[in-house]
Amino acid sequence: MFGSRSKEKHDAAPSEGVIVRVCGGYRPDVVVVPAGEPVRITFRREETSPCSEQVVFPAFGLSAMLPTGRDVVVELPPAPPGEYGFSCAMDMLRGTLVVEEAA
Repeated sequence: MFGSRSKEKHDAAPSEGVIVRVCGGYRPDVVVVPAGEPVRITFRREETSPCSEQVVFPAFGLSAMLPTGRDVVVELPPAPPGEYGFSCAMDMLRGTLVVEEAA
């Protein structure tokens, strides 16, 4: 179903980044990062559905086009702890960036 959460999660160190596959949704759809560090997320679109051709991070005022078969790196600035949504432009595919206080 569109927009359903797969409950896949990835904890990422800022320096290593994370790869998010785009195919019927975002995999993983939850990315956990430490607060106060810039974040690099690489989106790898593996489908041709027009719904998934763009990813939007509204809280950061950022978006990126995702050509099929290409890796696109999205760099986000340091953010305070909290949950930040990301989605396709149609808001049917959704994911969450979880920024946690550093331990």
